[in-house]
Amino acid sequence: MTLPAPFASLRLPVIAAPMFIVSTPELVIAQVRSGVVGSFPALNARPASQLDDWLYEIEAGTVGCRAPFAVNLIVHKSNNRLEEDLLILEKHKVPLVITSLGAIPEVNAAVHSWGGAVFHDVISDRFARKAVEKGADGLIAVAAGAGGHAGPQSPFALMQEIRAWFDGPLALSGAIACGRSILAAQAMGADFAYIGTPFIATNEANAAPNYKQAIVDGEAADIVYSSLFTGVHGNYLRASITAAGLDPDRLPEGDKNQMDFGSGGNTAAKAWKDIWGSGQGIGAIRSVEPVEARIAAFEEQYRAARNELWARTGMD
Repeated sequence: MTLPAPFASLRLPVIAAPMFIVSTPELVIAQVRSGVVGSFPALNARPASQLDDWLYEIEAGTVGCRAPFAVNLIVHKSNNRLEEDLLILEKHKVPLVITSLGAIPEVNAAVHSWGGAVFHDVISDRFARKAVEKGADGLIAVAAGAGGHAGPQSPFALMQEIRAWFDGPLALSGAIACGRSILAAQAMGADFAYIGTPFIATNEANAAPNYKQAIVDGEAADIVYSSLFTGVHGNYLRASITAAGLDPDRLPEGDKNQMDFGSGGNTAAKAWKDIWGSGQGIGAIRSVEPVEARIAAFEEQYRAARNELWARTGMD
């Protein structure tokens, strides 16, 4: 399997995950200029007309960069902007579109018509097969421990089932917050590590200072897995749930039929403004720093882990 040309010269095999509210042009540009794929959800651009401006800004800020950028489309039926946003992405010929919460052949065909690629995020082998059948070029395996919306399966189980039949581009998401974990993702068969939470604690992220500090101070035990806030299970910071006046240990189940990506959530405390998404890997993040510094640290850790593995196993 050969990866599409834009991915061949990345500094690290990393796709930065699109994060609601947090990911804006400033963060995306910093990620791309640092040598990894940067991304943002189209719904972060509000009103919808702002999406066009954001894409012009990102294109101008990444001229000459070796890494591409991506835009995330929520294809759930409650997203009444999907058609409008897709037309804007077509106008800019966005190189990579990440689709979530549904796989629609017509969306994939539209992206292919301008030469773009579609990666679809999945939480099970069944959903992976459906996504490829409907025209997805690549997959993002969202395993247990991932920030925001996340699946329940171990990355080992999820990766081995998908790689048993799929030889296309594959990214792995789930508590990846250091260079050693990027290498581990590759060892499990991934082409890319899909990383979100570590980029919240960066200077360029559009996150409140106390949100960033909570990432720095937090550990895996501070993460709560709940479907209450959007109707889909996801991982959130315990402190933000408590601050919203809720008991993180006694949260009711959310109603999937009430998912509404036009309003931002199912409760008075809105995901992602009040209830903060976070992956279980936050124990590795101990400071707020520029994106470039974070990626440089990932690269150093990645190379050290690879050398250590070679030395330990006697591999060339």
